[in-house]
Amino acid sequence: MTIILRLDRVMADRKMSLNQLTELVGISNVNLSKIKTGKISAIRFSTLNGICKALNCQPGDILEYVEEEE
Repeated sequence: MTIILRLDRVMADRKMSLNQLTELVGISNVNLSKIKTGKISAIRFSTLNGICKALNCQPGDILEYVEEEE
């Protein structure tokens, strides 16, 4: 199972910068950058909630499940 983060795509669609999203969500620029680049292994629901609220999107717009090949 692989979960791919599509935050960069959603941010581009909404024309929102990392700094703008950081201000709206209330987490550090470094942590949001790690989420954007997919260099995380977990995300808090409160953070996901804040991102979805700021970007006016659903969690499924940001997270994508891709089945691994055997």
